[in-house]
Amino acid sequence: MSKKDIKVPNIGEFKDVEVIEVLIKEGQKIKKNDPLITIESDKSSVEIPSSEEGTVISLNIKIGDKVSEGDKIIEIESEKELKGIEVAESPKNQLSKKVDKKEIRENKETGDILIKDASIKTSASPKVRKFARELGIDINKVSGSERQGRVTESDVKLFVAKKSNKTFKNQNITDQKIEQEYSHSEFGEVEIKDIPRVKKLSSKYLMNSWSKIPHVTNHDEADITELEEFRASLTDIYTGEKKKITPLAFIVKALTVSLKKFPNFNSSIDEIENGKMTVKKYFHVGIAVDTPHGLMVPKLRNADNKNISLISAELKKISQQCRDLKIDKKELFGGSMTITSLGSIGGSFFTPIINYPEVAILGVGKAEKKQVFIDGKFVTRTMLPLSLSYDHRIIDGAEAARFNNELKENLGKNFAYKLAV
Repeated sequence: MSKKDIKVPNIGEFKDVEVIEVLIKEGQKIKKNDPLITIESDKSSVEIPSSEEGTVISLNIKIGDKVSEGDKIIEIESEKELKGIEVAESPKNQLSKKVDKKEIRENKETGDILIKDASIKTSASPKVRKFARELGIDINKVSGSERQGRVTESDVKLFVAKKSNKTFKNQNITDQKIEQEYSHSEFGEVEIKDIPRVKKLSSKYLMNSWSKIPHVTNHDEADITELEEFRASLTDIYTGEKKKITPLAFIVKALTVSLKKFPNFNSSIDEIENGKMTVKKYFHVGIAVDTPHGLMVPKLRNADNKNISLISAELKKISQQCRDLKIDKKELFGGSMTITSLGSIGGSFFTPIINYPEVAILGVGKAEKKQVFIDGKFVTRTMLPLSLSYDHRIIDGAEAARFNNELKENLGKNFAYKLAV
């Protein structure tokens, strides 16, 4: 049997370039023009094909090596010498092959991630290979959608999405934790307490939102000086007593006005792969309620059709129902957008997590009096911190900034009275 060396051919300007992928292994049969390695320079990535066919005897290159023209890549036994020699397979091996093929078909039918045999060569361009490598994905495990199973960039993205979804469905996210070398009690006194049921239930929704949605948060401040003056002036027409209406009621009303002008914020993306989004024609605003049992988010239904007094009354009602655990489960779903307010506690800006399947959430901080430069001089104004987190798949930064500008306008001068109607 004749043995042959396959070397790095003339690769033009490439010299002492790094090997970033080794695409074959010892014992593997290769054909002429099958890719052997991928090299990468500062300018591009290039696959080096085989000039012969045969069986790989030894590898002379590994990932990270520097190669130039003439360097030995592999040694092979000529396929021509092996022609006519067939290795008989036992019935057990043949059965194993049939089972393996069946398992692959079943995986395709169920939609699970296809884990291919490592010996099966994946066809992909250097650009796609680099993309997969940057994501930490073994491209040999990705099922290609193009001719002869060639992998595209979209295939890699779909693989990542399916892997993420499968991990979440199997609840493996919480299992991927660092093992503690020592128990907490070895360092002092501890107490083991039960996690509140509401927090345990909400944790999976928070993990789902954080892992599925690419969050971006836009921070801004709204001038609510006139709104606060108007709010303080509200009195009951029958008793003459001052009405106790929180700023949150005005923010809810202002938000619904903004949602009508920016319908993308009142939408949901159930499966982005289908290229469809659901734009809601209703305005059910979610309100994050801090309870002794954990955070709950009931919905204030049809907020656009209610005045400030009614919104304020319903806010108190649904908040108390949450604290008493008497809220109907359905009232925690079907929202347009959520408001989470820390105004009564303190703090300014933060990064709220979107309440899936919504695409945005508004975080409200504590209003403070500040010196603001207006018309050539500093004046004291009441400023409200706003933190708008949005789903970057459907909302871009410019649209988020415009939404915040609209919201600030709705909370600003000469608008408070209109909101109260």
